[in-house]
Amino acid sequence: MNSNPIENRLLEERLTSLGNPRLAIIGDLIMDRYMIGDVSRISPEAPIPVLAVKTNELRLGGAGNVAANLRAMEAQVEVVGVVGDDGLGRAMREEFEAIGATVDGLVIANDRPTIEKTRMMSGVQQMLRVDREDLKSITADVEAKVIEAALAAVSRCDGIVLSDYGKGLLTVKVISTVIAAARERGVPVLVDPKGSDFTRYRGATLVTPNRKEAELALGRPIPDLESLPVAADELTAQAELDLIVITLSADGIYFRSRGNPKREGRIPAVARAVYDVTGAGDTVVSQLALYLALRWDIADAVAMANHAAGVVVERLGTHSVTRSELMARLMASRPKTGKVLGDGDLAGAIEEWRRKGKRIVFTNGCFDVIHAGHVSYLRFARDKGDVLIVGVNSDASVSRLKGPTRPVNCIEDRLQVLAAMEMVDAVVSFEADTPKEIIERVTPDVLVKGEDWADKGVVGREWVESHGGQVVLAPVMAGRSTTSILERAKSGERADGGETH
Repeated sequence: MNSNPIENRLLEERLTSLGNPRLAIIGDLIMDRYMIGDVSRISPEAPIPVLAVKTNELRLGGAGNVAANLRAMEAQVEVVGVVGDDGLGRAMREEFEAIGATVDGLVIANDRPTIEKTRMMSGVQQMLRVDREDLKSITADVEAKVIEAALAAVSRCDGIVLSDYGKGLLTVKVISTVIAAARERGVPVLVDPKGSDFTRYRGATLVTPNRKEAELALGRPIPDLESLPVAADELTAQAELDLIVITLSADGIYFRSRGNPKREGRIPAVARAVYDVTGAGDTVVSQLALYLALRWDIADAVAMANHAAGVVVERLGTHSVTRSELMARLMASRPKTGKVLGDGDLAGAIEEWRRKGKRIVFTNGCFDVIHAGHVSYLRFARDKGDVLIVGVNSDASVSRLKGPTRPVNCIEDRLQVLAAMEMVDAVVSFEADTPKEIIERVTPDVLVKGEDWADKGVVGREWVESHGGQVVLAPVMAGRSTTSILERAKSGERADGGETH
């Protein structure tokens, strides 16, 4: 199945009314450290580059990234996992508390450090990764504490994620106990798997391997897309799963239900540029968990997860997708409707322009009878950036501002005339008497108004400047205005001072 505009509209509606289910994340907790800087020389000690570090960031990784993704989507989250009795473990607890995740299920293990992965980056290029970890299985006493915490979480959650990074927390006993308890309550269990033996996850609702992981579990390649149904059926049968979701990188996401070929499909990838695939798998499993906890159909859940993954791979490092980002992505996927945009189309267009690094300029007005002054003004505005958005007062708004005989031209005509001008990239109408609300929606890099507004106070100035933008006053062409044109037309006077006949 392929994503299409109608399906995206339905997803937008579902996203608008999305609930806030409670989910438990049980798995290997990792702290990701990003040391980012520049390389300008080679070390005199060895033929290796010298990284001059400018930023040193800590981010939740592993199962922690799944939790962060779900919190960004406004789900309630409980975390069950193991940290070391060290500063990094305490820092991880603080990170979870900062995003609003419940950490009653964090178990301290005295015999192992908190897992840390340090990535050394020059710009967007990863130069080296350094791992600090102990891969042995957790001890029996730590296992007992993890199971106790996990069962407590299962008893009050709407969905469970087992995030397996092969770091020793998800023992066979932990996995089987959690799945049995969740099955008894009718709660879905989603597994981000590790290793070649998916029977470890017997009885789970679904697993989310990538293509390489699925091939490893099968013990053979998946040579082409046509081979996916047979591979999926074999894997779901082995582990007695309800469903399987296989991520296919550039080929999108494939899903299939065991014993029900009608619940099967492949959704093409929607990423427009891939910078970093780190955390994309975490995004997919977290998105699926959210929607299955809300009892969505698997096809809709996979479609939405696919859009979220498209956002993530366009960012550097792990990234937690928000509802607003996801909505903007869905809107940006709508078919192009020309320059005249509705609210939803505007949000999508802005998201697309910002992704491309465009400098957005905004201006507004009634633009009732277009004249040379308008043309000069709009050219001036367009020269201040890469994209010009023009806000246009609605008919009712013009009447309130200009009087009952205005506007001369209705809003549909005014929008179409502006859209036909080469310097205008988008036009959108607004109902209010001032453009304050639409300026805040756009948050332009540059706000342009005529210099005749210098003493009146430019609406939106404070908002734009507080968000790093600037306000520019445009020169006004003397003697050119809609009012003067209408007065001359009424009196029969020509522009050159003569009389019309």
